[in-house]
Amino acid sequence: MSEMGISQVLAQMRALQQAQMQQASEAAAAAPPAAAGKADFAGLLRDSVEQVNATQQTASQLSAAFEAEDPNVDLAQVMVALEKSSVTFQAMTQVRNKLVAAYQEIMNMSV
Repeated sequence: MSEMGISQVLAQMRALQQAQMQQASEAAAAAPPAAAGKADFAGLLRDSVEQVNATQQTASQLSAAFEAEDPNVDLAQVMVALEKSSVTFQAMTQVRNKLVAAYQEIMNMSV
């Protein structure tokens, strides 16, 4: 295993961030425009879950490649992918919790 300097790790993190931003802008350009400013909530939620799933699969694949001692995979790369996966999953869980709380509040309202 090679020693990596802080500057190398930061450079990799910046490169990953730029790649993520580029993918997001390409996805936004490819998405069909919403009708009259309305957002498709179900589609947005589905896309978010699929993105979290893809992030977790990528992290899992990088982790497996590192465990198999693939020379093209660095420990820093694996750690960033795993942390990114963890953060996106936690964010999705928080959104789900807020949705459930809002649903319960609406169901408890008297009409």
